[in-house]
Amino acid sequence: MQTVGQIIREHRLGLGLTLSALAQSVGVAKSYLSMIENHRVVNPPSGELLVAMERALEIESGQLSLAGDWARAPQAVREQVQRLSGDAERGRELARFLKEAATASGGAGGGNLDDLYRSGQLRRRIEQALGPVEGSSDDQAAVNAVAAETPPLYRIPLINKVAAGYPTGFTDLDYPARVADSYLSCPGLNDPDAFAATVVGDSMMPDYREGDIVVFSPAADVGDGCDCFVRLEPDHETTFKRVFFDEGGAVVRMQPLNPQFPPTLRAREQVAGLYRAVWRYSKL
Repeated sequence: MQTVGQIIREHRLGLGLTLSALAQSVGVAKSYLSMIENHRVVNPPSGELLVAMERALEIESGQLSLAGDWARAPQAVREQVQRLSGDAERGRELARFLKEAATASGGAGGGNLDDLYRSGQLRRRIEQALGPVEGSSDDQAAVNAVAAETPPLYRIPLINKVAAGYPTGFTDLDYPARVADSYLSCPGLNDPDAFAATVVGDSMMPDYREGDIVVFSPAADVGDGCDCFVRLEPDHETTFKRVFFDEGGAVVRMQPLNPQFPPTLRAREQVAGLYRAVWRYSKL
């Protein structure tokens, strides 16, 4: 569901209105309206202001109010609804695939599904929808087992880019925690604070290429040899490296995988955060 800020910004730009013009129209400060659009307001605007926004922006009545109610819902409730929504959509996609396969080749659905089963395509589509299937030769049994045992899926926010090179500045684009323009799912990852970033640079070649999307989990344990998103102090720089703990853990060595890049050494107290990479999405 779109946020209040996203809806307001989309309709404001569509009508060609400036922040100042809209703010004056609904009787609020331009700075407050800017904070709403950029997700910097903790609580959604009042119901009266949302109704005024709907009129000024020619938005369908109740749309902003619904988004406001969604923002006020407890985080646990929103996460549960989002997970169920994602599960439902994957189920619908699987149902469409099976229906199309069953009606293919002039209605010879059974034979077509048998071919898909023998080729492994049926298994792959089930795994895409429900998660990996372990050692089952019967597809219906596999569906039932995975549906019962697969842990909940969190929507992972894709927040920005991380340098696979020298440490560089990083921004979360002023989004609040767990909010982004794009999301992805990781089967079996049960960390609500997990986030994803796009790799820029080639210091982690050959394991990670520029353009790969890597998911990092703050809840995952970090030890020698883990590939991590690293936050550095005092300049708030970040980098993506394989980390090692030298001198009894007093020094963090950030080791590139590409031998053309030298390692970086920082005292442990200068490392503000180490978030272990747990998934990688690469273009084939």
